[in-house]
Amino acid sequence: MSVVEIKNISKKYRIMRQKERYGTLRDTLINITKNPFRFFKNTILGNNTREEFWALKNINLDIKKGEAIGIIGANGAGKSTFLKIISRITFPTTGEIKIRGRVASLLEIGTGFHPELTGYENIFLNGAIMGMTKKEIKAKLNDIIKFAGIEKFIDTPVKRYSSGMYIRLAFSVAAHMEPDILIVDEVLAVGDVSFQKKCLGKMNEVAKKQGRTVLFVSHNMAAIQNLCERCILLENGMIKKRGKTDEIISYYLSQTNGNTTIGEYKHSKNDFLANDFVELISVKLTDQNGDISADFGSTEDIYMLIEYKIKKELSTLVIDADIKNEDGLTIFHSTDNDDGKLAGEKRVPGTYISRCQIPKSLLNTGKYFVGVGGGIPKIEQFFHAKNILSFNLRSTGGPTSVDSPRSGVVCPELKWETTLKMI
Repeated sequence: MSVVEIKNISKKYRIMRQKERYGTLRDTLINITKNPFRFFKNTILGNNTREEFWALKNINLDIKKGEAIGIIGANGAGKSTFLKIISRITFPTTGEIKIRGRVASLLEIGTGFHPELTGYENIFLNGAIMGMTKKEIKAKLNDIIKFAGIEKFIDTPVKRYSSGMYIRLAFSVAAHMEPDILIVDEVLAVGDVSFQKKCLGKMNEVAKKQGRTVLFVSHNMAAIQNLCERCILLENGMIKKRGKTDEIISYYLSQTNGNTTIGEYKHSKNDFLANDFVELISVKLTDQNGDISADFGSTEDIYMLIEYKIKKELSTLVIDADIKNEDGLTIFHSTDNDDGKLAGEKRVPGTYISRCQIPKSLLNTGKYFVGVGGGIPKIEQFFHAKNILSFNLRSTGGPTSVDSPRSGVVCPELKWETTLKMI
């Protein structure tokens, strides 16, 4: 049974643009003297133009009971507007939407909270807004406070809460009020890592154990993948693609990383990876023979060479690199000072090459993306290039060649020893 039926909904906003933004006092006096009527018309009645912007266009979707659906897309794709329409915060310009059941949404920090009321009082306020009785709210009260982890501050006005405390309480209220549909936007990113994991576990429980519907917007592809079986990709206000989560995420990342260089990157003036101190020249991936490649076997070492130019003497400089998989999950992050040999070392002007070895039989098979950066830790970042290179890793023996493919993002050859215990 569908709990949400969306038919041809579109949402239009009107953007006001002012033609003349600023003027000097001299210009204003001259305009008043020359043509007082025109000045009155432009100033008092307005000298603005209206522009139409369609945040959503012709969205059709059926959401069934018990589904956990991920919604992904670039910033400005229409994700938040889409959730606001389902939450009944705003209404579509055209089309219709049918919702069956109670909706709880967590879209913006502080939504549904009164700043002058305490956390305790806001729990009852939110519950009432959702249509719950005082008795129903009391039955969930202890669970809400315990999950949020803010027992010491529950009698404090929420205007004194940090953004993280706001989110803790807001999510706890939304998840424990037993909504038929739970809607969560990217606001969870405000919370700390441990609470984010706690929230994902709760959403998983709501969807899979309680049989309720979850709509989840996030830029964390790993979180979407772990929670949602179905995914929707929004682009320019329209549904670009829909289907199984793995397929949609792979397609989305392949599009966003479409400009990634294969095997070798050379700096150009348009990349903005240079400043008065350091300029990135190139990044290369090579095999053990020094040949540039973007295709490697699982049993061979991979070498990454980062060439850069230091223009002024620096008291210290750290070059770093990270490897991400197709899901956008960071596999590891490393720096040229991991061994501590470069700590505090002065770098004189000149051209340098930092070489990093990725050992064989470490990564599992698949496609990977490389990012590099350089700067002075906690002081200044000179350059940071995300997904600057990509490479494929195929099975050529070792752990990845077994009959059943290994799970996990890494696939190391660990040392095992088996002995017979004498009785």
